[in-house]
Amino acid sequence: MPPTGGETGNSNAGITAQLWLWNNLHKLGVVFDSSTGFKLPNGADRSPDAAWIPLEKWQALTPQQKERFLPLSPDFVIELMSPSDSLETTRKKMQEYLDNGTRLGWLINRKTREVEIYRQGQAVEILTNPESLSGESILPEFSLNLTLIW
Repeated sequence: MPPTGGETGNSNAGITAQLWLWNNLHKLGVVFDSSTGFKLPNGADRSPDAAWIPLEKWQALTPQQKERFLPLSPDFVIELMSPSDSLETTRKKMQEYLDNGTRLGWLINRKTREVEIYRQGQAVEILTNPESLSGESILPEFSLNLTLIW
């Protein structure tokens, strides 16, 4: 993925920071930023803008696996649309994450102030201008403050 512009980079840093702070408090898993690669079960290489896996999945990886693209699909992903991203392509990527085991995904579109929520076995939910998002049962007590992103 090519580097993003300043606005997208700043928003993405804020999103990752909020997720990291929650995880540091609860210690339920491991957080990754957009520089981390994942080798999905279907063989695709992906690097979501932010991702999280439960601690038990991290601990099950070998030291060698931890140093390479992680051989799994994260339980939780965030994709933040940048001006150069195609909405159709990003939606397909979100569905690919679900098809490969991701349990919860958020597609955040700053331009339209919409969030698409992807959950296993459910239709996509679209929220317009939400102030926050709940991590639901996947990320207990996590709330992403979107007023810092918009």
